[in-house]
Amino acid sequence: MNRILLLCMAALGHLSPFAQVQRAPAYPLLVNDPYFSVWSFDDTLFASPTRHWTGSEHPLVGMLRVDGKTYRFMGRPDVPLETVLPTASESSWTGRFTTIAPRSALWTQPVFDDRKWSAGPAQFGTPEQNPATPWTEKEIWVRRSFDLPTLQSLNNLYLRIRYDDDVEVFLNGTKIFAGNCCANSYQSIEIKAKWKTLLKPKGNLLAVHVTNTGGLGFLDFGLATRPAGVSTLPAVQMNRWMTATQTNYYFQCGPVGLHVDFLSPLLPQDLELCARPLSYVRFSVRSEDGDAHKVQLYFGVSTDLAVNETIQPVSAAARNSMQINYLRAGTQSQPVLRRSGDDVRIDWGHVFVASGPDTRQSVGEAKTIWPFFVNAGVLVGSDTASGRSLFLNTFVDYSLVGSDLPRETLVALAYDDQYSAQFFGQNCLPWWKQGGGVEMLTLLKNGLREYPRLLERCDRFDVQLYRDALAAGGEPYPELCVLAFRQSIAAHKIVRGPNGELLFLSKENFSNGSIGTVDVTYPSAPLYLCYNPDLLKGMLNGIFYYVERGKWTKPFAPHDLGTYPLANGQTYPADMPVEESANLIILTAAIVKAEGKPDYARQHWRVLSQWAQYLEKEGLDPANQLCTDDFAGHLARNANLSVKAIVALGAYAQMAADLGEKDTADKYRSLAAAYAAQWQKLAADGDHYALAFGQKNTWSQKYNLVWDKLLGLGLFPNELYQKELKYYAGQQQTYGLPLDNRRGYTKSDWILWTATLADTREDFGFFILPVHKFAMETPDRVPLSDWHETTDGRAVGFRARSVVGGYFIKMLDWRWNRR
Repeated sequence: MNRILLLCMAALGHLSPFAQVQRAPAYPLLVNDPYFSVWSFDDTLFASPTRHWTGSEHPLVGMLRVDGKTYRFMGRPDVPLETVLPTASESSWTGRFTTIAPRSALWTQPVFDDRKWSAGPAQFGTPEQNPATPWTEKEIWVRRSFDLPTLQSLNNLYLRIRYDDDVEVFLNGTKIFAGNCCANSYQSIEIKAKWKTLLKPKGNLLAVHVTNTGGLGFLDFGLATRPAGVSTLPAVQMNRWMTATQTNYYFQCGPVGLHVDFLSPLLPQDLELCARPLSYVRFSVRSEDGDAHKVQLYFGVSTDLAVNETIQPVSAAARNSMQINYLRAGTQSQPVLRRSGDDVRIDWGHVFVASGPDTRQSVGEAKTIWPFFVNAGVLVGSDTASGRSLFLNTFVDYSLVGSDLPRETLVALAYDDQYSAQFFGQNCLPWWKQGGGVEMLTLLKNGLREYPRLLERCDRFDVQLYRDALAAGGEPYPELCVLAFRQSIAAHKIVRGPNGELLFLSKENFSNGSIGTVDVTYPSAPLYLCYNPDLLKGMLNGIFYYVERGKWTKPFAPHDLGTYPLANGQTYPADMPVEESANLIILTAAIVKAEGKPDYARQHWRVLSQWAQYLEKEGLDPANQLCTDDFAGHLARNANLSVKAIVALGAYAQMAADLGEKDTADKYRSLAAAYAAQWQKLAADGDHYALAFGQKNTWSQKYNLVWDKLLGLGLFPNELYQKELKYYAGQQQTYGLPLDNRRGYTKSDWILWTATLADTREDFGFFILPVHKFAMETPDRVPLSDWHETTDGRAVGFRARSVVGGYFIKMLDWRWNRR
């Protein structure tokens, strides 16, 4: 079918196999890895700024000028904030502070006499933060006086603040903000109060109180304003649809129709392609009324894609080479691999925006660029610029656009991080650089040239994924797979290890920022077992290296490799002995089954045997310890964790048989079977099985049973699966099956695993329909959360995590067993 016809049918809602998902909690636009990740958190592309998965703004701005009228269709053309009162990250400032509660409520007022308070430079914080002024007590009160001679010229006012934990902020005695927990990066909060009536040209005060409820503590704050923006008309968004690799929109801009198509070609079977830090946006315009219209296109990319904080200065340039135009921007400091953690963004390397010779490009400030486009339909700017929150601008003058073939513009966006991760002290190149032999300009040129072929491949892949998921689980299972696909892959980075080996390193997004977490790999695995087991091996290779090189010496498996992007050894403060040892044995057995040969197990047989011996002693009746559901706390005699250990022992026996080690296979097969029989007695609780041995009238999802089924181990009878499912049916809530009886929250990946135990498609659908309902109805507009409340659909935590790759468990079962 002609792709133009295909797109038109999709836009009109006539092609359900292609227009696969109409709604998502958030929409992936440009998603390649944990740092190069831009999303729309709104159903309408221009209703709010586009963002990084952490929530920080990563603005993309699109405007179409038709016959002199300018329509906005992407992002919001909000001019970046300008500093009024600098934070310490911009310029040093000194405040008065105390750690003893003030006796007078007047401490928030300018008239308060604070001469007995100490003076100190910001930021204030606990010693781990390397603050300018150390603060070790539970609470701190800070006063900052300032003048504001430019008061009358301000149109709005924003509080810029970074804090941990609970905060109250007062402006000249009036509370303007209160926040719980923390803001690890600077937040910009518009002050809604009648701030102009509170302020005066001289003698103003910001007073802040912070309570450190535990762990780190810090404080820094300032003020900013947003200059007046440009006046535009909203386009009419007619349709929006997602496939596994694409997010597409169709707009009406007056008499002109506009398609905006985002593509991240993350085809897992093609390692070289999947590793490219390259995504596309294509614009297609066409007259809808039969007349010709004068049309100009503007597409802007903020340099904030290359910073952790918007106050970091950048350098940007517009160039042309190899018959392409390209824009390049990065921080001036280039702190390569100097930053790690969860709520952080990359601030080294460079973002690139490339297009063909029929475009014009420039760099500069939005407040200069945008008015000329809106009012005159021209592009201004320069070839080089330095500053903060600049824009990389691409412009096309289509002249007259008619109703014949659409006029199209293709833009490629990429990120060159120079080095992607550190692996036990060695900085690792991204896989796509092939040992340093490929340059970004070559990648961009080839990427633009290959787009038509890549698009066809992605179209075929998207349709096949949907059809396979439909065959495996029926509706609405394919939609869950589509929602999960790009999110899971883009929560990893493909890098080349010290010896050229493949490392597919996950980031534990919005959790604790760990890298290569084993109990994140475990739920993520089904997607990669379906499409490319080499990627799952890439997730395990680093862990095996860590242990086999003697860097990890405990008898059980480690939890992680460090804190992203520094894989220098476990940083999580607690071990998960049974959890991680069993995870790694099960995953290795799954690789052996997927590949049909035991080679990978043979490579790592020594440590696999060590972990099997540990589970032999400790797995049946686990001690008080954490499992992957660590947010629920420690639990002794965990029945589901025991299932995992038993299945792992059976999987180890299965691999031993494949390797020709008959005695070992017989021993561990008999042991696993005996443990499974004991488990049924220990966990018995009438019409179901308990949360923990000895805890009557409790229950939990026994999702780990799924590997007994998928690997064909036969350790637990099918009747046990069905007995549990029957009981679970009575515990089901509006938005899913709770994790266990202790709380109302759940993990959606585990629900999919539990549902895969079902014998019939109807029973499978019964358990996944509420998960789909959550994805369609959750009020939390963030990349798909895997941890949510089952009663109201609110996300508890976690977002943009790779574990949603676990949604592919039913497809894996279908591929392996055709059930």
